Amino acid sequence: MNRKHVGSGFEEFLAEDGILEECRASAIKFMIAQELEKTMRQQHISKAEMAKRLHTSRTGVDRLLDPKNTSITLNTLAKVATILGKRIEFALN
Repeated sequence: MNRKHVGSGFEEFLAEDGILEECRASAIKFMIAQELEKTMRQQHISKAEMAKRLHTSRTGVDRLLDPKNTSITLNTLAKVATILGKRIEFALN
């Protein structure tokens, strides 16, 4: 039996299947959504209140907090961070 992925790394496996960047984006969005929800809970900010502060709908906040929705913009992230009294930090490694 020919096993082309034996001994290779997981990232290499994902890259060969053409889904590495998609998986990375999903993982980043999952972490962001979790952190936003945690901070909102700590500050007692409801989804409705966040929507009001962002001048958007509650559905918009649901999309923001949906770990599967990776279409969040940097502008939106910056607005949310400011509302929560946080900073966004990025690193390219």
